Amino acid sequence: MFTGLIQELGRVQRMVRTGSGFSLHIKSTLVADSRVGESVAVNGTCLTITSLLTDGFAADVMPETMRRTSLAILKPGDLVNLELALRLQDRLGGHLVSGHIDGVGYIKRIAPEGSAQVVAITAPKNVLDLLVPQGSVAVDGISLTVVACDDEQFSVSIIPHTAAATTLLCKSPGAPVNLEADLIGKYVVRFLEQRARQSQGIGLDFLRAHGFIDHEGGR
Repeated sequence: MFTGLIQELGRVQRMVRTGSGFSLHIKSTLVADSRVGESVAVNGTCLTITSLLTDGFAADVMPETMRRTSLAILKPGDLVNLELALRLQDRLGGHLVSGHIDGVGYIKRIAPEGSAQVVAITAPKNVLDLLVPQGSVAVDGISLTVVACDDEQFSVSIIPHTAAATTLLCKSPGAPVNLEADLIGKYVVRFLEQRARQSQGIGLDFLRAHGFIDHEGGR
């Protein structure tokens, strides 16, 4: 589990093919006290540290991860947002982020607004359906507040600190970004969908089985 507060910008060193996936080598000082097997979020994607290098770490990227995220288009020299897994005693400064990407969006435009930069992002329907204004969303692992959203896109406002501490404003319109909708919202939607399906199946047999009517049809 993560918070969406980026702790370091790492730099891709190598991408070594391993069958249908690849091993991602990242230069970083963040993992100095980490161990093999621990989790790290790379551009919002939860990966497992497979080896500790003299100046960073390596993590395997599987075919499923390649399909669901933008990690496959990384190249040596690229900067990436990094965050170690949340400790239970840590402050939850952002929001609950699982590191499981819901879809890939694309930057549509970046426009200044005072000291901030408003970024509009087109997104898949399954992600947009889970967004609400003033709600939370993780963009490349960055915990952000949704400014506005419609059926095609949503926007977020980037303060100067976030601009300096992350890769988001290094990207240009058309660039892909990993998206994760609010974790609690996903569970609420899932619960309501299940309840709706169950209610559609209510008939006489269901009502009799649960004592709402007797077997003769009385109430």
